[in-house]
Amino acid sequence: MAIPKWTDERTATLTEFVGGESPVSYATVVEAADQLETSPRSVASKLRKMEFEVESSASVNTRAFTDAQESTLRSFVADNAGAYTYGQIAEAFEGGEFSSKQIQGKLLSMQLTEQVKPTPKVETPRSFSPEEEAEFVTLATGGAFLEEIAEAMGRTVNQVRGKALSLLRQDCIESIPAQKESKASAKVDPLEGVDVATMTVEEIAEQIDKTARGVKTMLTRRGLTASNYDGAAKAAKAAG
Repeated sequence: MAIPKWTDERTATLTEFVGGESPVSYATVVEAADQLETSPRSVASKLRKMEFEVESSASVNTRAFTDAQESTLRSFVADNAGAYTYGQIAEAFEGGEFSSKQIQGKLLSMQLTEQVKPTPKVETPRSFSPEEEAEFVTLATGGAFLEEIAEAMGRTVNQVRGKALSLLRQDCIESIPAQKESKASAKVDPLEGVDVATMTVEEIAEQIDKTARGVKTMLTRRGLTASNYDGAAKAAKAAG
């Protein structure tokens, strides 16, 4: 199935769905993907481009489940395929010990999500009143920055950006207000100050809070060599 493109309408829907959650959990990413009929990877990528902080799927901790609980969960889902939503499974499993998001994350790692009943789609509640929309339009057309609108209306910058997309689609404003300060322009090199040559991949990963695999990819792309990994040689081999 082709991944649908991110139109202004879909982007606004995603922003409204996520709301003020920060960081956005991977379970929320999966739920948003279900609602928008796209892939979790596409949703996570779009959110990061919009400067949301998003939990990595690799960092989702699913080991809160014992081996026995995992086996029981697998059997429960298989025996009731398509009968229960994540929330209903959470209520019925182990006396409600796990939240629906924990259940969802675990089943995702077990590749059993197709056996779960889809959660009914709900209408996103209106987050801006008509009066607030009018104020928003006045501020936007007056040249206010996203941060200024957010402060004036008691919203996050991401919520304001999402609303701006919605108003732009409705032709209520001519353009999305500019952002005064962009996180993208202030990104810090994760390897800055790291003595790569004297450290192992694992030590680097721990210091910069990345996976060992991610560090190896980074070293290969930059042609850098750690004490136990020759990224320069890997890069040369790939180029050849």
